[in-house]
Amino acid sequence: MNGTQISYIGHDSTDIPDFLCDTYGHVARRLDLSFNQLRSLAGLKTFAGLEELVVDNNLLGNDLQLPWLPKLHTLMLNKNQLTDIEGLLEHLADATPALKYLSLLGNEACPNQLVSPDKDEDDYQRYRYFVLHKLPHLKFLDTRKVSECEVIEAKARGAFMKVVKPKSDKSMEPRSERNPLPYTPLPRGSRDVRNHKGVFAKCRYIYYGKHSEGNRFIRNDQL
Repeated sequence: MNGTQISYIGHDSTDIPDFLCDTYGHVARRLDLSFNQLRSLAGLKTFAGLEELVVDNNLLGNDLQLPWLPKLHTLMLNKNQLTDIEGLLEHLADATPALKYLSLLGNEACPNQLVSPDKDEDDYQRYRYFVLHKLPHLKFLDTRKVSECEVIEAKARGAFMKVVKPKSDKSMEPRSERNPLPYTPLPRGSRDVRNHKGVFAKCRYIYYGKHSEGNRFIRNDQL
């Protein structure tokens, strides 16, 4: 503890310890819980006056629930297990109305090239527009200050900038990996390689040569 700054780093805790809530909840303005194994932040309900929260390198997922934190202006959620960006932003808009600084790097919800090689700068920029559409009062997102141009773009088209991960569609799988076709283009007797039947017939087309393409261009003196 340093004044109103509380640090509880690297203890592999899965929940916020009760003693931390009971002892420091009423005085803490900054709380650092990085490098634990946190899956829930339910204990934060006693930190009503919290202004800064750092929970980097934990195991927080899409079921993350924050209590009402009306004074929280800085939230660091880097390197967790967040994938649902829309659900997270809607929750933050309700629970942290004063939020100005947010960082989500290292989560699948944030399509950054450092952790998602299949994403590019365009994906990341669309993500920024979408975040600013949902949280228009942000001043700083991840490692960059929010620009005036981004604010304008987010207002105009941010609602359509959500980066969507395609869902698995069985209709796109090869037919051989699903149920086989109920029919076959081959006669029943031809399906078994051990019972193969050849087919032959006479060709009725008779070629006389006078219509040959070669005869149209080659003269006798060239043969």
